[in-house]
Amino acid sequence: MSFRVVADLGLCQGHQMCQGEAPDVFGFDDDTDQVVLKQEHPDESLRSDVQSAVTYCPAMALAIEEDQ
Repeated sequence: MSFRVVADLGLCQGHQMCQGEAPDVFGFDDDTDQVVLKQEHPDESLRSDVQSAVTYCPAMALAIEEDQ
């Protein structure tokens, strides 16, 4: 099963917690002070890191959607 990472830029507050949890998936744009998705469909091996990023995001701006 594959998954997709979703970032709500309207909610993102630029805490950068996601970068610490899953640096291969999340980047940061200094100009906009917001998250940047490096991989919208990361490998399954990164799921636990992405799930940690979703869990620890202070703004609750991240989500995982399961691909059908």
